[in-house]
Amino acid sequence: MALVTTAEVCDANPQLIVSGELRALQPNFQIYGRRQVFSGPIVTLKVFEDNVLVREFLEEKGNGRVLVVDGGGSLRCAILGGNPVVQAQNNGWAGIVVNGCVRDVDEINGCDIGVRALASHPMKANKKGIGEKHVPITIAGTRISDGEWLYADTDGILISQTELSV
Repeated sequence: MALVTTAEVCDANPQLIVSGELRALQPNFQIYGRRQVFSGPIVTLKVFEDNVLVREFLEEKGNGRVLVVDGGGSLRCAILGGNPVVQAQNNGWAGIVVNGCVRDVDEINGCDIGVRALASHPMKANKKGIGEKHVPITIAGTRISDGEWLYADTDGILISQTELSV
């Protein structure tokens, strides 16, 4: 879906919006990383102030996927830092959306990957390895399931039950 904005997708698909097959996340996210426009199939993760599983996912081959992390909206520490983002870039992830904080922003902004997060924070996350993989999550007022598609640009983030073509 190259060179089509999220606004154009919304305008072209009112029936998908009405049915709930196409949803927009509330505009709570800051834009990080060099790639401002990205899309791909979603992998979900639910953690709280713990980044072990986030790092494990990003060490895998991304194959153009987008990792969507429900970090519980915590603003008390960062669950994503520069080293995992570099790893994600090198492993072919299209992007990362974090309902939580990032750190090492200068390093993240140097990476050719799309990153969305609530804010930046200097404190590190815990390292207990507690969380749930591939489960439905709800962030920014939107329920998101593994295997759905995410489309992001500077206007916002869309979630679609299926890959969209225009």
